[in-house]
Amino acid sequence: MNQFLDALDSSNRWHADFSFEATIISLLLAFVLGQVIAWTYARTHSGLSYSRSFTQSLVLMTMVIAMVMYVIGNSLVTAFGLLGALAMIRFRNVLKDTRDTVFVFIALVVGMAVGSQRFLTAVLGAAAISLAVAYLNVTSFGTLGRYDGYLTLRLAALGEAGASNALLNRFCRAIKEVSTRQSGEDEGAEFVYQIGLRDRMRSQEMLKALRDLDGVTHVSLVLRNELSEV
Repeated sequence: MNQFLDALDSSNRWHADFSFEATIISLLLAFVLGQVIAWTYARTHSGLSYSRSFTQSLVLMTMVIAMVMYVIGNSLVTAFGLLGALAMIRFRNVLKDTRDTVFVFIALVVGMAVGSQRFLTAVLGAAAISLAVAYLNVTSFGTLGRYDGYLTLRLAALGEAGASNALLNRFCRAIKEVSTRQSGEDEGAEFVYQIGLRDRMRSQEMLKALRDLDGVTHVSLVLRNELSEV
């Protein structure tokens, strides 16, 4: 075990080994760690901006950066030359989510660590970051709102709101009336609520139960993205 750790830990004695075996090991490790990063991103992603090509690019980016570090080696001239060449490349893909930018940066740093043969740093760093991302995803860290979305409910008459309120209390842990629109006592009324569901997976069941109530003419629900607040 100690020999294995000594083989990985070259962070304090970096003298680049450009042998065939060292290059293959670095590329394979970059490929594996790139997949760990990409898998973590895919499993914890939430929202509508998911892209398979972006997920695959995280794997390739880790390997490319490892190769870049090999090309640079200890040569300052090569480093400046490569920087000038990369400056000619324009990345036109705009990242819509700051979280995507973070994962790009993670892939870059892990690739640099592998390319500079700091293998132990790369492995421990990728593992620690993956665990941190999993923890933030499982605990929904940063969520402030109590509500999951907006429910719009239209009734044929104002006096028929009692049954719908009882049903809402059964499916919702938090209810806040946002607005009410009505023309008269015997005419239709429209209610808009902020609701916090007891179980988001049962939202369709709640909508069906509301539509089956007498006097309900329209029901619609808009659920927020889990990464945003309402």
